[in-house]
Amino acid sequence: MLQAFPFPIRTECPPGACVCQRDTLLADADSDTRILRLTREEEKKLLAHIDNIASYEDLNKLAERLNSQLGVVLRITPSNNEVRSARGLSIVLADRPGLCRKTRQAVPTAIRRCLERHPEIIYAILDAHDLLGPN
Repeated sequence: MLQAFPFPIRTECPPGACVCQRDTLLADADSDTRILRLTREEEKKLLAHIDNIASYEDLNKLAERLNSQLGVVLRITPSNNEVRSARGLSIVLADRPGLCRKTRQAVPTAIRRCLERHPEIIYAILDAHDLLGPN
């Protein structure tokens, strides 16, 4: 039985275009459906918010809010090879039912654009992961 929600939820993607498992998520009454609050309009607002990030602290707050409000885990880690630009970082939204494939691509892309405009955030990420010291 599909659940009724007191808030607008994301519309489903065309069949075969996405692997978000939205129907499975809706069918399970015990599932965490917070991710469905991320409608296409809300996703546009999120991407605009990411474009306005100006510091490492802002990026951390965004990651915390994504986790607390939507249950989405954002991981930004340096790659094993050299990090010369934002392309050297691994930016991943953890897989979870209900998270659209396009969102999984759009959010890291927006974060990379932000990091390219603010290289000091890249340095802070590298510093936080103690790239030059032992782990």
